[in-house]
Amino acid sequence: MAALSGLAALRAGRRLWKLPARPSAGLPGCWLRRGYIVGRAESPPTFGLLFDIDGVLVRGHRVIPAALEAFGKLINSQGQLRVPVVFVTNAGNILQHSKAQELSDLLGYKVDPDQVILSHSPMKLFAQYHNKRMLVSGQGPLVENARALGFQNVVTTDELRTAFPELDMVDLERRPKTTLRPRNDFPAIEGVLLLGEPVRWETSLQLIMDVLLSNGNPGTGQVTAPYPHLPVLASNMDLLWMAEAKMPRFGHGTFLLCLEAIYRKVTGKELKYEGLMGKPSILTYKYAEDVMRQQAERRGWSAPVRKLYAIGDNPVSDVYGANLFNQHLQMAKRGEEERETGGRQKRQPSTIQSCVSILVCTGIHNSQDPGSEGAQLLFHGHRDFSFSPELLEASHIVHDVDEAVQLVFRQEGWA
Repeated sequence: MAALSGLAALRAGRRLWKLPARPSAGLPGCWLRRGYIVGRAESPPTFGLLFDIDGVLVRGHRVIPAALEAFGKLINSQGQLRVPVVFVTNAGNILQHSKAQELSDLLGYKVDPDQVILSHSPMKLFAQYHNKRMLVSGQGPLVENARALGFQNVVTTDELRTAFPELDMVDLERRPKTTLRPRNDFPAIEGVLLLGEPVRWETSLQLIMDVLLSNGNPGTGQVTAPYPHLPVLASNMDLLWMAEAKMPRFGHGTFLLCLEAIYRKVTGKELKYEGLMGKPSILTYKYAEDVMRQQAERRGWSAPVRKLYAIGDNPVSDVYGANLFNQHLQMAKRGEEERETGGRQKRQPSTIQSCVSILVCTGIHNSQDPGSEGAQLLFHGHRDFSFSPELLEASHIVHDVDEAVQLVFRQEGWA
């Protein structure tokens, strides 16, 4: 129902009226759409939009009405986007093309899979691990997602517990009823992929720890825990996220927090990551920039994208990430050394000069007064990201995504 109503509403919002070519009007051959004047041949856009999804465009499986209004302004009379748009979500328990189809149904226009960046999408850049045997944790189409990222040799936590059922001891109903013969035919695991929060946290936490402490051979037992441990790649650091419930829900960042605390308590050492992806990681924004540039090239837009507007509802991931990336861009302008962000593939030189953060009040941040300072924000970010209070302050706070798009158009002289 949400998809049908969204499509109908958007179609209604796309009604066009041809204006008579009156010299006094100064608008020959133009179209009027919902208060915006759009020429037949707009100049190529020099800005792009990064949309978070949950809490900005949708709440759970329901589209937020303001999203339909916003895309009514972003779509031209041919049903094409007027500016580059990339959807950057910290979700990861769905296939890229499935997320694109879900957005298409809700927003009423065709979203290409290449426009969608999931939390783990930048793992495509970590080619040095693609041929290693990796334990993958999360839910949804885990194996399909891992293979789409380039990992060809993966084993799921379910497959691991099937091979070694004696490792999963929390659930009494799943404990082995007989003594099992030890296995020595299970290939060693060479790394860990954390794609998103799993369903059975206790099982996943136990088996991941078993793999790390045994150096990839959980069936042989632990003598001395190796350190550094096997490589770990993780995506989605959100402590909380917003769905249909009135209060935020635990995200994958909460699962990571549990894993890190357990590892530190057991070994006395810190769990280390070879790569952390998803907002607020700079790597994710660099990846989004590449995706946006490819989109502009396909559309034949000749002008390079100079400014990004990142629209989100979570101060700790969306705002912090956009501001952190903007800080990175300003440092690069001054010629300061760039911090290593993982991956080994070369990128084209960046054309982006700034990234503007816009916070909406329809998700995690739900202030009744968008202009107020609000309560002091606690930093819920990941421990590997140093806390800078000023990075939590959005460049703009608006009520919803429609107001955000109107703000961008005014800033860029498109309104």
